Amino acid sequence: MKLGCIRNFCIIAHIDHGKSTLADRMMEMTGTVAKREMKSQLLDSMELEREKGITIKLAPVRMKYEYQLEQSDISHSSERNRTAQTNLDCMGGMYDLNLIDTPGHVDFSYEVSRSLQACEGAVLVVDASQGIQAQTLANVYLAMEQDLAIIPVLNKVDLPAADVPRVSRQVINLLGCREDEIIQISAKTGDNVDQVLAAIVKRIPAPIGNMHDKTRALIFDSYYDDYRGVILYVRVVDGQIKKGEAIKMLATNANGLALEVGHLSPMMTPDPLLDTGEIGYIVTNLKTTREAKVGDTVTLKKYFDGAK
Repeated sequence: MKLGCIRNFCIIAHIDHGKSTLADRMMEMTGTVAKREMKSQLLDSMELEREKGITIKLAPVRMKYEYQLEQSDISHSSERNRTAQTNLDCMGGMYDLNLIDTPGHVDFSYEVSRSLQACEGAVLVVDASQGIQAQTLANVYLAMEQDLAIIPVLNKVDLPAADVPRVSRQVINLLGCREDEIIQISAKTGDNVDQVLAAIVKRIPAPIGNMHDKTRALIFDSYYDDYRGVILYVRVVDGQIKKGEAIKMLATNANGLALEVGHLSPMMTPDPLLDTGEIGYIVTNLKTTREAKVGDTVTLKKYFDGAK
């Protein structure tokens, strides 16, 4: 996949503003999950998440989305967006949308900050009946610190209690955006969710990196699987990581093997390699997550063995 055809983004919101429901609709519309397998809160895999209706753990997923980006779309986007896209030949029709679903509760803001490090943009979801809440502000400030492109979305506009003009003014005051940049949707019914997908392609810049440079990948999450060992969620910044290659963690100095690499759609799907700009997973032979900490950089061991 060309760099210009990749979009890495997360969804940020206050708790119960419809973030996971929007993720469900996106996966449904892009055909990532078959309708017979669809269920609410699909990315919330923990029992507690499903029981309480909240997201606790971040969850990445890759969606294939077809959209013909026109020259007018690029000319109306930001300077940063336009430069990244025109330089990286992104006029193709099929895009990889890498979504990281993040928690909305204030107690899990660390999960949000980790997700933002791996993205170029964020979809900000605001409940049209409740307006901007405390955690909305906190997450927006985190996204602004990372200089992410922010797409404002008003959800639940179909509810009788929705006050679109009032909440729109709140969003404009917060982001300094225009009213026509705010997308009004109902994630529950799917109304206008297609506009959100199109806006992700048009407004969020493609990742910038060099596939010919030495491999660098950011670990934004890791966990231990009883059957497979330590599994890393990574964003490849430069170069590529192939299945079977010897890898090294720069901070902990730990060495390991990439037993399997791939992406999540939303189940683990093996690939021959992870390329520049992509978000995916690495199954390693490491024994503990202490050897591969969040925020560490994964590279290839051969760079330290005197090999070219």
